[in-house]
Amino acid sequence: MVVGDFPIETDTLVLGAGPGGYVAAIRAAQLGQKVTIVEKANLGGVCLNVGCIPSKALIAAGHRYETALHSESIGITAENVKVDFSKVQEWKGSVVNKLTSGVEGLLKGNKVEIVRGEGYFVDANTIRVMDDNSAQTYTFKNAIIATGSRPIELPTFKYSNRVINSTGALNLPEIPKKLVIIGGGVIGVELGTAYANFGTEVTILEGSGELFAGAFEKQMSSIVARNLKKKGADIVTNALAKGVVENENGVVVTYEAKGEEKTVEADYVLVTVGRRPNTDEMGLDQLGIDMTERGIINIDVQCRTNIPNIYAIGDIVPGPQLAHKASYEGKIAAEAIAGHNAQIDYLGIPAVVFSDPELASVGYTEKQAKDEGIEVVGSKFPFAANGRALALDAAEGFLKLVTRKEDGLVIGAQIAGPSASDMIAELGLAIEAGMTAEDLAMTIHAHPTLGEITMEAAEVAIGSPIHIIK
Repeated sequence: MVVGDFPIETDTLVLGAGPGGYVAAIRAAQLGQKVTIVEKANLGGVCLNVGCIPSKALIAAGHRYETALHSESIGITAENVKVDFSKVQEWKGSVVNKLTSGVEGLLKGNKVEIVRGEGYFVDANTIRVMDDNSAQTYTFKNAIIATGSRPIELPTFKYSNRVINSTGALNLPEIPKKLVIIGGGVIGVELGTAYANFGTEVTILEGSGELFAGAFEKQMSSIVARNLKKKGADIVTNALAKGVVENENGVVVTYEAKGEEKTVEADYVLVTVGRRPNTDEMGLDQLGIDMTERGIINIDVQCRTNIPNIYAIGDIVPGPQLAHKASYEGKIAAEAIAGHNAQIDYLGIPAVVFSDPELASVGYTEKQAKDEGIEVVGSKFPFAANGRALALDAAEGFLKLVTRKEDGLVIGAQIAGPSASDMIAELGLAIEAGMTAEDLAMTIHAHPTLGEITMEAAEVAIGSPIHIIK
């Protein structure tokens, strides 16, 4: 049935229901606005459905399998350890379903109207929402664009049954015997680690000289590379992927490294070379939204575009493409619309990789601080000197605290080690709260815990380490 096109009025319209959009909608509703959220696919966006959550479930399953096979050092061996991959996929799907249904419940509980379909802006106060059967016009006072991103497709690696993106890699029907990954960034390393733990022969082709292309300190990325190699992975840096030939059994990938052209065979080739912002085909050009050539929308400190009543958040605006960044920006935009003086400040936003071991960083690195003319002290404490890490048989890695030399103010931290993704939160809070190394050192941490490593690094920073020799 075609709905009569009488415009429906709303205060704030949110386009996209990913981790940025649904959070923005809920916060806007909490602040008294009548909110409509438009989503063409699944609530929760890429993150909940085909990104952050299912990948972490797959990583967790891979770790369980790898631990069952390799715990001889602590006196535990197992025989006939098997993987029912269809059951792994079923479990992964159940995790996703719980969260997506939870998002729907949260939106409805906050009286947010959920509209299914694709949105096309008619003007700065009007959007047309279309699905397969109908079209409906909505008028709004303010809009928040939160349409996210999609994997970049290389011209020489067109997606198919055997040439896959991250979504395809998360939904494989079986554990591949061999997998080639183009791109040694966060997504490539995380999925490569997961499948390497399941026993897949993984080859990573990275265009730069190291994993993560310099996004993390070399000492951190080298630990991850070393552990991937222990799992049997082949990491080829400074590699140029040139093409692929598919056959009935898999693929043959051609690449160039060290001036030589080589080939590698695999069941699949996974392309993880970045993500493209979803800012096309929604009428932004005719609105006159200020965008870069790559389709990134320029915003001010309140996530406002050059059109005063239209805001943008998440993967479609400058900065790292992180789900928690999108959620943060969603709150800022909703509060700005409500007249609050909220402004974005990215210093306390962490970056995390669920590799082996995990990597996490927040605030400044030593190099970034020095490049900006800030005199800093880098204070490092190893996991190998922590009782809990040793008891977990996971003592590889370190925590580095970056403090301002003049007053010990915490302005950054980097962690490579187990549970780095959880430990980084304390350091983010320390930066946001303006804490010093002394504040951290004098905070009593439970023993024995990995969290003590933060305290120990702070003690190094103030010149009184207890559990390592200065």
